[in-house]
Amino acid sequence: MKFGIIGAGMIGGFHAKAIEAMTGGELGGVADRVPERTAAFAKQYNTHGYDSLEAMLADPAIEIVTIGTPSGAHLDPAMAAIEAGKHVIIEKPLEVTTERIDQMMAAAQANGVTLAAVLNRRFHPGMDAFKKAADDGRFGQLTSASAYVKWYRDQAYYDSAGWRGTWALDGGGALMNQSIHTIDALIYLAGPVKSVQANTACLAHTDIEVEDIAVAIIEFENGARGVIEGSTCTWSKDGHPARVQLAGTEGSVFLADESFEIWDFMHESAEDASIRAQFMQGASTGLGANDPSAINFYQHQRNFEEVVTAIQENREPSTSAREARKSVELIQAIYESAKNKGARIILK
Repeated sequence: MKFGIIGAGMIGGFHAKAIEAMTGGELGGVADRVPERTAAFAKQYNTHGYDSLEAMLADPAIEIVTIGTPSGAHLDPAMAAIEAGKHVIIEKPLEVTTERIDQMMAAAQANGVTLAAVLNRRFHPGMDAFKKAADDGRFGQLTSASAYVKWYRDQAYYDSAGWRGTWALDGGGALMNQSIHTIDALIYLAGPVKSVQANTACLAHTDIEVEDIAVAIIEFENGARGVIEGSTCTWSKDGHPARVQLAGTEGSVFLADESFEIWDFMHESAEDASIRAQFMQGASTGLGANDPSAINFYQHQRNFEEVVTAIQENREPSTSAREARKSVELIQAIYESAKNKGARIILK
C-alpha cells in the first residue's frame, strides 16, 4: 500500500524510515504547510513533494496517510483524509481530547476507512513476552501496576517551537507528550483503569502552560493499585529508561524500555530462562529520555505493518483508535484530578 506523510518534521522522518523498511508499504509522498520543508523532506527521502494537503488527498495512488503534525493539530488533516477515503495512522496522542477522537472515529466508521494510532512501545520482543505473561495469568492476582517516565527536556526544547508546552497544541506536558506511550503500555498490560487521584506542577521550566512533573495514584478495574509518574525535569547523564512494573501474588516483571530489570515468577515456565538470557541486559539508558531524536524507528515499522495487515484482513488493528483513546482518557482524568486538588476521578 502506498503511504503519504503529513508533516515534514522529525516525526515525519521516523515515519519515512519506518515505511522504507516495512513490508507491505511504500512511501508515495509528503505534504507540509511549509513548502521549503516539503521540498527538503522529499529530496532527503527520494519521494514526491505535494504542493498541498489537498493535492496529496486527491491522488488516488495514496491509500494511507500518516500524520505527524503537533498533537492538537491532528483533527483537521485527519478529517480531511478520512473524508477523502484514505486510511489514517496518527502519531501519539491520537488527539488531545476524547471528544476530538470520538469525532474522528465516527467519521472513519461512516466512510469505511481504518483510523489507527502509533502505539510503538507495544512493538518490541520484550513487550511481546510481557503481554503473554499477563494474558496467561502468570501474575496470579495482580496487585501492583505502575509506570515511570523520568525524562528531561531543557528550556531550549520548549522554546524551539511556539506550540510546545501549550494546552491547545501539546494537549498537556510530561504526561500527554512524553509519557503517553508508557501509559498506553501500562493499560495494555494491566487492563482498564477505574479511578485516579493526581497532582501536577511546573517546577523547572518557564513560559509553558503545562506540567513538567505529574504523579497519579491509579486504581484498576481488577483491583490492582499503582502509580504513574511523568517528568521532563529529571536530568541524568544517559537518561532514565521508561519503566512499566507489574507485580502480583505469583510474579513480578519490571520492564525498562526494551530490557527487563526483573522477570520473576513463583511458577517457572520453559521460556523463562531464554527470556532472561535475551532481555535482561543490565543497565538501560533511556530511549529518547534526553534526546527525542534518539528513538528507534523499527517499532514504528512493526506498527505500520500491523495496520496494513489489518486493512488487508478487514479487521480492526491492535493499535486502533479505540485502543489509542484509552490513554488520552486516562491522562484527561489525571489532569482533571490535579485541577481539583487531587479529587478522585472515576473513569467512565
